[in-house]
Amino acid sequence: MPRLPLGDWTDSAVTYLRDHFGPLFDVISAVVSGMYDGLDAVLRAPAPLLLAGILAVLALWLRGLTAGVLAFAGLAVVVSVQQWDEAMDTLSLVLVATVITIVLAVPLGIWSARNRTVSAALRPVLDFMQTMPAFVYLIPGIFFFGVGQVPGIIATIVFSLPPGVRMTELGIRQVDGELVEAAEAFGTAPRSTLLRVQLPLALPTIMAGVNQVIMLALSMVVISGMVGGGGLGASVFTAISQVDIGLGFEAGLSVVILAMYLDRVTGALGTRVSPLGRRAMAAAAAPSGFRLWKYRPQTSVAVVGIAALALVAGGMNVLGGTGDGPAVSGVDNVGKGRQVDIGYIPWDEGIASTYLWKELLERRGYRPKVTQYDVGALYTGMSAGRIDFETDSWLPVTHRSYWEKYKNELDDYGSWYGPTSLELTVPSYVKGIDSLADLKGEGKRFGGRIIGIEPGAGMMKMLNDTVLKKYGLQGEYQVTTGSTASMLAQLDRSIKAKEPVVVTLWSPHWAYSEHGLKKLKDPLGAWGKGDGIHTLARDGFAADEPEVAKWLKDFRLSEKELTGLEGAVHKAGQGREQDGVRDWLDAHPGVADRLAPVSTG
Repeated sequence: MPRLPLGDWTDSAVTYLRDHFGPLFDVISAVVSGMYDGLDAVLRAPAPLLLAGILAVLALWLRGLTAGVLAFAGLAVVVSVQQWDEAMDTLSLVLVATVITIVLAVPLGIWSARNRTVSAALRPVLDFMQTMPAFVYLIPGIFFFGVGQVPGIIATIVFSLPPGVRMTELGIRQVDGELVEAAEAFGTAPRSTLLRVQLPLALPTIMAGVNQVIMLALSMVVISGMVGGGGLGASVFTAISQVDIGLGFEAGLSVVILAMYLDRVTGALGTRVSPLGRRAMAAAAAPSGFRLWKYRPQTSVAVVGIAALALVAGGMNVLGGTGDGPAVSGVDNVGKGRQVDIGYIPWDEGIASTYLWKELLERRGYRPKVTQYDVGALYTGMSAGRIDFETDSWLPVTHRSYWEKYKNELDDYGSWYGPTSLELTVPSYVKGIDSLADLKGEGKRFGGRIIGIEPGAGMMKMLNDTVLKKYGLQGEYQVTTGSTASMLAQLDRSIKAKEPVVVTLWSPHWAYSEHGLKKLKDPLGAWGKGDGIHTLARDGFAADEPEVAKWLKDFRLSEKELTGLEGAVHKAGQGREQDGVRDWLDAHPGVADRLAPVSTG
């Protein structure tokens, strides 16, 4: 049976929409980004514990004293594990996506409830939207809106829309037909019947749909961390890619606390706004003695409490100032507070060089923002102008496919280190395996697998498309994908157990100095010649920031400097990369002025 080119048709359709409706996507991006930035600024303004108190008072009003105390305790845990800013970013993403989703879902649900033809037409579309894997929505989102919060919000809207539409339709259809007939018999207009009879009675079901929308939105914005969505999703993605168990647990626990808070609050809010819910609450509140743990303040008391905490939070923010970034003055203040967006993939040299430039730019008065991406999203974001530069492109071989695709939208500032080499590596205790040719026929010895890194890495494409073919290893070995950190973790486990293992690695890398490893020779030259590590920037960055562009073009590190920097960052640990850079710069006086010189004339 001939292959149906469905993927090619979809790719052509997405390209057509991007090329012909670019201005529309720009307007949508501006609106959504503006909503997110405004809400995020509001949530980030108060001191964390004060905002936690405001949210706890809201839970107290809706569900009682026990809920209020538990809400504050849970949010305090988020503050204590230093995930508060990420949690507020996630909350902003969820709220913006939820508001837009509800604005779309409720009218569609009403239309479906009142028109069976519309309902029949929408049902397969909603089935498609709800069952399509969530990750797939990120791909067109990147093409239409670049990387960042906007594609994550758009993908979240698409993913969470179906339950909102379905529950609205279900709620209206479940309203007793006799009540509707009675309203119509008394001459009530169809619009008034909808607004005064059907919607109030359907409100509990609609609010249950809103609750589901929020839960799905929360799960999706965590996934959007892969494309620079930020928030707790970025922490989870970083923990996965670097196999950081501690960070993964802290970020995961923060997601759980936020999800439980939103679920309980929205569920109680549905009861509060529904006439049937208020009637049930009144019946349940019949006099039976005062119980402190069931105390719920009156609305006026709750409003006064929230207002008081908000005033305190606002006053502290005004009096305390923002305190963002180090104070830079005089001739060193080249950036004057301008923001520079830096992207990176979680490879050791990329992490080290990225945080090196973050520190250097801060010392020169800039506000660098560092975000981790998958390699495909990194190149797409730069080509769309959402990322200013990155320092870890391996050219001309490893990242050739990405460079060929995006070279018209990117500037190459040259190689700052090289030559490099790609290789398959085994521990030194593995005897009889000295070259790639020796792997043939030894698949059972290594469990039939080669431990790889990120699936989007150029090295992985070369390994699967070229290296395995040239040495006849296809079918005998399966290349497992994951991340650089998971590969290193497996290498460490195998070495401790004295097990044979073959992994993808490259030079320079600190693993060669920490473990006894053997690079497998490449007599057929399948890996090609060594790459240089290049700095790439978006088109036009040199015109916007000529001083930074000049520093990047002149950027060079020796092998000793690079391996030392990598070691310092690795020793500092996850979340303290910049501390490792500072330690290394303190041990190498003069390097900062060499890499980012400032004219004193």
